Amino acid sequence: MTVDDAFVRSCARLDRVVDALVWKTEGLSERELRTPMTPTGFTLLGALRHCANVELGYLGDCFGRPWPGEPSPVSVPLDAYDTDPQADWWVPVEVPASVVVGFVRDVHAHVRPTLDLGPGTPGVVPWWPAERSSTTLGLVLDHLLADLLRHAGQMDVVRELVDGAVGLARDDAWNVPDGVDWPAYVARLRGIAAQF
Repeated sequence: MTVDDAFVRSCARLDRVVDALVWKTEGLSERELRTPMTPTGFTLLGALRHCANVELGYLGDCFGRPWPGEPSPVSVPLDAYDTDPQADWWVPVEVPASVVVGFVRDVHAHVRPTLDLGPGTPGVVPWWPAERSSTTLGLVLDHLLADLLRHAGQMDVVRELVDGAVGLARDDAWNVPDGVDWPAYVARLRGIAAQF
């Protein structure tokens, strides 16, 4: 596989990851989407907002393609992190989930043409250390995918805790075997854990 082939596959993977992130929030109430599910306040809607801002930062700003027009109520300027390091991890009460989902879709549509520039395209990531802030689109895409996939995994677990929905994508739970008696399986694992 050539570098270009690997890059094309990574671009397609990004499309699938963004779809999966949105799917992990579909069909839930505003309360379910905003309820903190971990001691550090992880919410599904906050994670979705964070992922959109990360994608916009890396594939927009770092390659001279900033957000066009007026800022969205979901976008977070870099200087906001000076006063709130969690600025993009929560969603204000006046911003409905549908606006966040729309922002995710709009961001992805805006940055997707950046990928047409190719893996060797130079870019600058100003929040990285100076010695490695000059980089390439291929390396940034690799970094971005690692970050978004990590958050997709977190959202997988949280979504299962909220309503039991599992799988890689909407209508595609091939990675979750059919016919398993999940309560019995979990009871077996609890029994094993109880022995320690």
